[in-house]
Amino acid sequence: MSRDMSRFAAIIFDFDGVIADSEVRANLSLSESLTAIGMPATYEECLRDYYGHNWQETQRRIEARYGRPLPPNFRETHRARARARFMDGFDVVPGAADFLGGLGDMPRAIASSSRAEYIDWALGLFSLRHHFGDHIYSADGWNRGKPHPDIYLAAAKGLGIDPAHCLALEDSPTGAQAALAAGMTVIGFCGAGHIVDRAAHGAMLRGVGVPHVAMDFEEVAAFLR
Repeated sequence: MSRDMSRFAAIIFDFDGVIADSEVRANLSLSESLTAIGMPATYEECLRDYYGHNWQETQRRIEARYGRPLPPNFRETHRARARARFMDGFDVVPGAADFLGGLGDMPRAIASSSRAEYIDWALGLFSLRHHFGDHIYSADGWNRGKPHPDIYLAAAKGLGIDPAHCLALEDSPTGAQAALAAGMTVIGFCGAGHIVDRAAHGAMLRGVGVPHVAMDFEEVAAFLR
């Protein structure tokens, strides 16, 4: 894949909804876990209210919504439920593997709200682990996750590249705001399974300031040519 290196020196990927086609399973699992403890929530509500945030912010939002704390073992119980669902047909976003394989030596990283252990497991499942080396950055456990820029700034620092020279791929408005706040060029990615109306989702991403939208990885690749 050719690229204009004067424009971008690195590419930084969100994980869920960009590399892992995981958001449907994740939000179905969360809705089931919340409903099971008497905090009823639909898949659509979970996707709307918690999408793109790390667990710490998600928990804050859940507890504010229901006016009571989650049980101490909720995250572990929910994780077990999610793992079972993820083992049933979990896969990579269409086109992601070929896109990564075509990047050559272009520096790249992951900047995600998800747990590092989960990202590592999923990349191994997809046979994509070798593409990222040590450059997997997780905001799990951080008080300031997305939409704050911290995780994207950490990824750029880890790569040793000025954020202004980085291209970020994000599917959520929350994550896009984080990458924009870090000073990166952002492509709003609309190619994963949880995005039913791609045109509407692209418009939502543009509404938070995203200058470029791609419906699939072919369009991302074309942008880099």
